Amino acid sequence: MRGRVWRAGDTPSSILNVPNIITIVRIFMAPALFWMLLVDNGELGPLRWVAAVFFVVAIGTDGIDGHIARSRNLVTDFGKILDPIADKLLIGGTLVCLSIIGELPWWVTAIILVRELGITAYRMAVLRNRVIPASRGGKLKTVLQAVAIAFYLFPLWVVLGDWMLWVNGALMAAAVIATVVSGIDYLVKAIRHQEVV
Repeated sequence: MRGRVWRAGDTPSSILNVPNIITIVRIFMAPALFWMLLVDNGELGPLRWVAAVFFVVAIGTDGIDGHIARSRNLVTDFGKILDPIADKLLIGGTLVCLSIIGELPWWVTAIILVRELGITAYRMAVLRNRVIPASRGGKLKTVLQAVAIAFYLFPLWVVLGDWMLWVNGALMAAAVIATVVSGIDYLVKAIRHQEVV
């Protein structure tokens, strides 16, 4: 627990530094978001709009904790592991909720969850030897997923018209493609690493 919590520098940083605490808060925000979505149950009432804002705030903390960690040299192995887990919990759980209330096909949720859980399992399996941070493709995939989910959560089609449903579909299709491509990229890199080792 000893080490730098906020101060920039070259000395060891604490596991419970500010960026990691922000990540932990994001994890705790997830159940509240899921509850709001399931209680609203697709009725698109005030709780749905609150849930949408809640998701944007929660997923937005991902960029904040990463920026703080890099700019103040507070990057830790604990943070490298916890950060993608927090993202996967928030994104995966929200997708499941959207499928439960019938707004998103289950096959979309299944494709994304299989990729996310598979890569997480691989990361955990090789944890003794090395920590695998998120790749650029993985980060792009997360951004596309977050944007697509945000558009699904905000019922803009009620305000702007049904053409927004096409926008939602296109964004989610891009997120699914990025998810599959980045998953294949991880697998290829894993195989190459095994060959080198």
